Parts: sequence; structure tokens; C-alpha cells
Amino acid sequence: MIRLYILLRVFVLLVGMTGVALAGEYEDALPKFTTGNYSDTEEAIGAVAASRHPLSLALIEALQDGRLLAGMGQVFIRDAAGDLLNAETGQPHGATSRDLKPIRVNNRIRRAIEAALGGLTLLSTNAGTRMEAARAVFRSRDAAALPTLAHAIAQESDPTVRQALQQARAAILVGKADASPGDRLEAVETLRVRGDQDALALLSNLPADSVPELTESARKAADGIRSRLAFWNVLQNVWYGVSLGSVLLLAAIGLAITFGTMGVINMAHGEMVMLGAYTTFVVQELIRTYVPGLFEISLFIALPLAFLIAGAVGIFIERTIIRFLYGRPLETLLATWGLSLILQQGVRTIFGPTNREVSTPVWMSGALDIGAMSLTYNRIAIVVFAFSVFAILLLVLRYTSLGLYMRAVTQNRRMAGSMGIRTNRIDALAFGLGSGVAGIAGVALSQIDNVSPNLGQGYIIDSFMVVVFGGVGNLWGTLVGSMTLGIANKLLEPYAGAVLGKIALLIAIILFIQRRPRGLFALRGRAVEA
Repeated sequence: MIRLYILLRVFVLLVGMTGVALAGEYEDALPKFTTGNYSDTEEAIGAVAASRHPLSLALIEALQDGRLLAGMGQVFIRDAAGDLLNAETGQPHGATSRDLKPIRVNNRIRRAIEAALGGLTLLSTNAGTRMEAARAVFRSRDAAALPTLAHAIAQESDPTVRQALQQARAAILVGKADASPGDRLEAVETLRVRGDQDALALLSNLPADSVPELTESARKAADGIRSRLAFWNVLQNVWYGVSLGSVLLLAAIGLAITFGTMGVINMAHGEMVMLGAYTTFVVQELIRTYVPGLFEISLFIALPLAFLIAGAVGIFIERTIIRFLYGRPLETLLATWGLSLILQQGVRTIFGPTNREVSTPVWMSGALDIGAMSLTYNRIAIVVFAFSVFAILLLVLRYTSLGLYMRAVTQNRRMAGSMGIRTNRIDALAFGLGSGVAGIAGVALSQIDNVSPNLGQGYIIDSFMVVVFGGVGNLWGTLVGSMTLGIANKLLEPYAGAVLGKIALLIAIILFIQRRPRGLFALRGRAVEA
């Protein structure tokens, strides 16, 4: 018993001496923060991190956020409430910020801070914190974190976090000349499995003095990553094309209805999209002011309002302007172009010329990662929404009396009129329906584009291209046309650039229309009646 008691006393004494030594290392490092020398600051960061002092993490986080102050030969931490704490004791201090100056940082110090934070949080009890720490070490590649990494990997129970820790260790070892060849080859394999741009950069920039076996292994791994990234890059561009196609579908589907039914070249269609976007802005502003709890469903409130407002404006335009210009396409084009300028100026007068902020609800924020491809939730929502609108319009045109009358007027206006269909009324309702769909397209576009008076102008030409290419008045043609143009545009952009790619598509459509003037899906309408 006496011997056990002596051993316990020795153990406690050693632990106490270690604690005193670590505390002394922390306290000795603090004066280096006051010198204003970047090298001293970097050395102090390393010493503070190595000390494992209870205040180490708070001090380095304060330095990162610009809350670490120096003055009167001492160092202070400013907390979230603005109070000053003595960095040595952690106790409140009576000094004022006017007497102190923030400790300066540069890029080298920021890298040292990131490495220190990674090392300090690798052993956190929170899995998310450990994951962020592993990512920080991967970016900093600080060799001083290797012992902590080894300990963290040995005790890690979460497989995802363990993988991140192993990748951080590999990022350090692959470029560490004094590491064993076996460890470096294992690091190459770990980075190959990771397979992203960061891993490719590490494998492509090995030290020049690396052994041939390691260099060859890294080269093969890098080639494999390049092939994999090229495959995912194509898929990513196809997704961007589908996303762009869904936007074009929303913008063009209303135009397909009005153009197909009445043969009207409506240059003010883009302004119906703009009205829908501004309706969304007004709805969000009212909700923020009066019922902020409803903000997450603000888009669902804006959708019917945008449809009604844009649809009512469309009916008004048809009844007051368009009805007097049927059969005169040039006059219709000029009148609606002038109307678009009037609507734009009206919006500038009411809301101002600058962009308006339309916020994205939480449920539409973030992204879904699949392999090396990232799908943002707002784009996914717009794609789903576009296809939903398309399906609803198909049902309306196929199973409602309005749809039956619209199809009859499109195919043979004179015969439809002789059968008792009020063609003028169908014209107004069709124009209102097309304008209303453009309004709800504006709700969707407000989530991915700037809400400004010029919003609609960016889509009107592309919308006409989609309608003409797909076939005037045919919704299936509009769907195929929008997706074809969207995907082709995004696949051409990496090689030809955005401008040349669009020019190439325009030339291709012109050549196509020379062969098929009625588009992909020809529909017999009054414009082609004998």
C-alpha cells in the first residue's frame, strides 16, 4: 500500500509539472504577440497551440477574427459582447479598446492560424468540429499536426471523419521528403481515392527529389483523377444545360401559347416575367414587415399573385392594343416593343433602377453533392417547378374546355368561329394564360437572377428561338427545344465561350429553319392556313 501511494504521488507530481510547463509555454508566448513582428506572431501561434492551454483555442480564434488586441505590454481578447479579457488569465480587464491595437495578420499568419485551429480541434467531442479541423489541416498541410492526427485517427469512430483525417495526413506526407517511402505511397493512394482538384494539385506538384516509384505512382493517380473529373465535368455541364433549359422552358412556354394561338409577336413577354419577379419582391417585403413567420412560404404566396397580376396585365394589353393589330405582325412587334419600354420605365419609376433583393428560403439553400458534381437546391427546385408547370398546362389544354377551344382556334380559326366559339374571347384568355405563366416564371427566376427592370430582356430572344425551333404553338416542341438549346449551349461554352457558343447555336437554328420552317413539331395554325 505504501508503495502504491508513493507511485500515485509521483504520477500526480509529474502531471502537475507537465501542466505547469504547458502553462508556462503559453504565458511565455504571449509577449511575442505585442512586438508587431510577423515572425514573432507566427512563432507565438505555434507555441500557444502546442501548449494545449485552456485559453489557446479562444486566443487563436480571436486572432483570426481580429479580436486579439495588444497594448501596455499585455494581450487581450475581446469577446462577442465587446468586453475585454486578459489573455493570460481569462479574467475581465478594465482596459478600453481605445488604448489597444488589433494584432496584424497577413497571409502567412492566416495559414498559421488555420493550421493551429485544425490541430486544436482535431480531438473535439463534436464530429462536425473534427471534420472542419481535418479540412483545415488538409488545406494548411502543417507537419506539426501529424502526431495529433495520428492520435485522432486511432480514436475516431465516425468513418466519414476518419476518412477526412486520413486525407489530411496524406496531404502532409505526400510532400514530406523525410517521410518513409511506404507512408508516401500510401498517401498517394489516399489522395487518388479522394479524387478532387485539391488531390490532383498535390499529386501534380511533388518535390523534385521524390523517388521514381513515388513519382510514377503519383502520375498514374493524377491521370486517373483527370479522367474522372473530365467525366463529372461533362455531367455537370449537362446538369447546367438542363437547368438553363428549365429556365428557358418557363420563359418560353407562355410565349408558345400566345404566339401559337394568335400569331402575335409579343416583344413585351419578357416584361410579364419581370412583373412576376417584382411581385415576389413586394410579397417578401410585406411578409418581412408584418408576418415574418411566413417568410419560408413566401414563394408559394407569390406564385398565385404573380399569375393573377401578369395575367390581368396580359388581358388588358390584348383588349386595348393587340386586338386592333391582328393580321399585321410588323405593327404588333413595334407596338409590343414600345409597350415593353413603357413597362420597364414604369417599374424604374416605382421601384428604382437598381437591383432588388429577393431572398432564398432556407429550404432552397445549399447543394447536393454527387461525386464531383454539385446540384444546388434552388436549381433543383426550378427544374421540378418547370416540369410541373409544363405538365399542368398539358392537362389544361387536353382536358378543359378552354384548352379545347384554344386548340380549335389554333388549328382553324374560321372553322372554330363558325362552330360558335368566341374567338376574340379565346384570344384574350390565351393571352392572359400565357402572360400569367410568364409571371410565375418570374417568381422562379427571382431566385437565380437579378430582379431589375431589364430582367425580361435577357430571355425574350432565347424564348423566341425556343418557340420557333420547337414548333409554333406546340408545348412538346417547346420542351424539346428548350432542353436541346440549354444543354447544347452549356456543352459549347467550355470550348467556344459564352458569346461564340450562342452565335453558333443561332446559326444552327437558322440553318435548321431553312430546312424545316415549322420547327421540330409542326402544328397547323392560322398562320399557315390556305
